[in-house]
Amino acid sequence: MAAAAPPPPPTPTPSPAFTLPETTPIGNPMFVRIRLATKSDVPHIHKLIHQLALFERLPHHCSATESSISATLFNSPPFHSFTVFLLEVSPHPFPPTPHPTHPFYPPTINLDLPVSDPEKEVFRSDDNNDDVVVAGFVLFFPNYSTFLSKPGFYIEDLFVRECYRRKGFGKMLLSSVAAQAVKMGYGRVEWVVLDWNVNAIRFCEEMGAQVLQEWRICRLTGLGILVVHLPTARETLFYVLYRRKLASIFIFMVKGSASGRRIPVAPRNMRQYSTSRHKKIHLLLRRRPTQC
Repeated sequence: MAAAAPPPPPTPTPSPAFTLPETTPIGNPMFVRIRLATKSDVPHIHKLIHQLALFERLPHHCSATESSISATLFNSPPFHSFTVFLLEVSPHPFPPTPHPTHPFYPPTINLDLPVSDPEKEVFRSDDNNDDVVVAGFVLFFPNYSTFLSKPGFYIEDLFVRECYRRKGFGKMLLSSVAAQAVKMGYGRVEWVVLDWNVNAIRFCEEMGAQVLQEWRICRLTGLGILVVHLPTARETLFYVLYRRKLASIFIFMVKGSASGRRIPVAPRNMRQYSTSRHKKIHLLLRRRPTQC
């Protein structure tokens, strides 16, 4: 009896008539880049700093202006002093650009829903591409660890605008600073976080950072710096009153200089005295070392 013929081979599944190329993003793609900020970015940096102050419930402490930021932030080469990375997003791929960008982040993310940015026009980048928007920033500068005998980076501010949060952008900014520290052989990256900001604390822990409960921030600012630098409380009081245009009241009150020398209190001598004392105080601020 002849053996049964083998079954025919299975028919291959027909391929679909149309397939997306592998390079086509799916969903709602958002293209990302992190680049070094320049002086032309000061208006955006200024607005981001004020939004950060509002978020941290400290707007009354924020006195930064565009002119003060421009005068102090870009006077040294990047990474050797104050440095700012800007996070920019676009619905379209970024064209070739002379801006140095950081390579340690994915250039594209796919979102379930498109981002609605109510401040898109305000934060539109100076880039030639009109679709590029500034979404966040990180400001950092070098510090030094005596225990490690190595420099490191201290992050002063890391901020992502509200409509772009919870999408991994904060991690991208922090990773960019850490990658730069590794590249330069630095020993650590440090920053502080508000105790009430539980989301930020959780974010730090998820990034592998240690939250050091045993440390406290100590800060001298405003009048506190003057008290440390100036030799007597009288000098400090005079400086404050002089700045408030009340130096003449002070002269009537003390009727003498800090050295004890009595001076005339006639009105014709008040302006001369306050002017000379003002200069002396500035000299003391420059010459007297900080005392710990």
